[in-house]
Amino acid sequence: MLAALAEARYEVPSPIQSGVIPIALEGKDVLGQARTGTGKTAAFGIPIIETLPEGKGPHALILVPTRELAVQVRDELTKLSKGMGVQCVAIYGGKPIRGQMDKLKRHPQIVVGTPGRVIDHMTRNSLALDHLSVVVLDEADRMLDIGFRPDIEKILRRCPDDRQTMLLSATVPPPIERLANRYMRDPVKVDFSPTNISADTIEQHYFTVDGPKKMELLIRLLRREQPTKAIVFCRTKRGTEKLFQRLQKKTKLVRCIHGDLHQGARNRTISDFKANRYRILIATDVVGRGIDISDVTLIINYDVPEYSDDYVHRVGRTGRMGKEGVAYTFVTPEEGNQLTRIEMRIDKLLIRDEMEGFDPYVKTSVETSPVHSRDTPADGDAKEPEDGPPKKTPRRRHRRAL
Repeated sequence: MLAALAEARYEVPSPIQSGVIPIALEGKDVLGQARTGTGKTAAFGIPIIETLPEGKGPHALILVPTRELAVQVRDELTKLSKGMGVQCVAIYGGKPIRGQMDKLKRHPQIVVGTPGRVIDHMTRNSLALDHLSVVVLDEADRMLDIGFRPDIEKILRRCPDDRQTMLLSATVPPPIERLANRYMRDPVKVDFSPTNISADTIEQHYFTVDGPKKMELLIRLLRREQPTKAIVFCRTKRGTEKLFQRLQKKTKLVRCIHGDLHQGARNRTISDFKANRYRILIATDVVGRGIDISDVTLIINYDVPEYSDDYVHRVGRTGRMGKEGVAYTFVTPEEGNQLTRIEMRIDKLLIRDEMEGFDPYVKTSVETSPVHSRDTPADGDAKEPEDGPPKKTPRRRHRRAL
């Protein structure tokens, strides 16, 4: 293990690792809370690898909310167990189930999976849970957010009663507490989430801009910041695809990822982004949680997220493991309430920013107002401004909610 950690260049444990590893090595149940990007995978992975019993597996089951996180956790555990002969398999939707069944027949010691696909294998009797000694719920709050609670409870009821259970989460709302009380035995609670839940290493700004002017602002911002790696978040799959098609006309160093893409394409997109084959990733919240890309320097919320917690996880893609990053959010004049909710959630005011030489407002008139016209899209997909001298427009103040 020490050799594997040295090769992975893990020299000093993060706070969550220092807190969880000794407790987990004693076999106690753990309820750990920490912000994403703080090393939670190694916090539960090292004790699992160190205490794996002999005999046919699987001995450890790790439940995660997304396919991308399943692949990431498997790769991390493979790196941490290098040279130890530990087999780790990832099972998730979007890939042929037959190939996964063949891998499970070899009785791997560790299985990482999404709840839905784990249920599929349990139903087909290709995944036996009789020999489990450890169960981990990673990103538990996210799994409950997207409706996995019934599947999780069904899986936990099938696991041996004398198992060790570890629950790791960025937040611990009441549903998580109830889950822990029901399925864990006197869990030791460790909380390493800072009082300010958005990292201090992340500068957080916002622009006020009318919807049809978002595209122009995005191009100007990317030119100004010149990021080595940037993620641009949209709210919908359709909006993500349309923005990608438009931005692709300006630069070839851009890709997009959303739930409608084939799993193979999603995996290639993430791996190419990590390998610096392109610089700008346009995404839905499918990468808002759990994806570990450590050198993202810029986050742009092209659309304000629907939920404040999604904002926290979006900006958490930068500033990981203490590195610096910057996040910008595009706010339309009608979205002041949502901006205020975000600021209340993170207990921090976002800094207002302005782009030199850029008028963020569409010219309005009594007869036809683009902001209120039914024919004008509000998602930033209107026609780009024509060339010519800029027209003076009345400046409107951005009003926040009280």
